[in-house]
Amino acid sequence: MKKFLEEFKEFALKGNVMDMAIGVIIGGAFTAIVTAFTDDFITPVISIFGGTEFGGKIPLPGPEGNAILWGDFVSAVVNFLIVALILFLMLKGMNKLVNLRKKEEEEEEKDPEPTKEEVLLTEIRDILKNK
Repeated sequence: MKKFLEEFKEFALKGNVMDMAIGVIIGGAFTAIVTAFTDDFITPVISIFGGTEFGGKIPLPGPEGNAILWGDFVSAVVNFLIVALILFLMLKGMNKLVNLRKKEEEEEEKDPEPTKEEVLLTEIRDILKNK
């Protein structure tokens, strides 16, 4: 049991797990912001242009209260599209930064071209070596 707890502690305190947990928390907060934006800004604008109540229901036969909440579904789809777009843009930006860094590292690793003086000195050295 002690070994199991040690392994779990090592797993839980790894950097990747902590980063993931922070990402989940921030993602939840971000989703709440997007939901509020959709409900408070986008939905009323769509209702103005659509001329209908956006949070509409389609009543179903049977027990009272059963209905298809198409407005809620459309709001959820809009929320998803906004979150997906923002995540896409963030990942695209991160990939661009990573590629720039890789490019800089590759340029640093390359041997610089010798200067004219270095080439001349190398030739002189080779001539003296052959004599």
